[in-house]
Amino acid sequence: VQLQASGGGLVQAGGSLRLSCEASGRSFSRYAVAWFRQAPGKERDVVGAVNWSGTDIYYTDSVKGRFTVSRDNAKLTVDLQMNNLKPEDTAVYYCAASNDAWLPIVIFRYTNWGQGTQVTVSS
Repeated sequence: VQLQASGGGLVQAGGSLRLSCEASGRSFSRYAVAWFRQAPGKERDVVGAVNWSGTDIYYTDSVKGRFTVSRDNAKLTVDLQMNNLKPEDTAVYYCAASNDAWLPIVIFRYTNWGQGTQVTVSS
């Protein structure tokens, strides 16, 4: 499965952005998908993830209540709605897919990656 992320941009603190991860490949519905982010000089960390069916969703603590992951297997998309953005959310955001049957939240379980999309939050 191939992935393409889009939707990044520049937004003021408190604003919102919606990232979209579009997939190609009929097997997409069997993959868990996660959003990661990487700020300059920092490691790439998971932000949120959703299992293949959409029934299991994970969020890292710093985005709980602000970010929402959703998937539409018919449309082959996984979106990341980001509300109440903070300057510390500034990073390059990546979507990635894993064919694990459960919902992995460690980076090495994700084998298919999209290109990153830059999110910049100004104070």
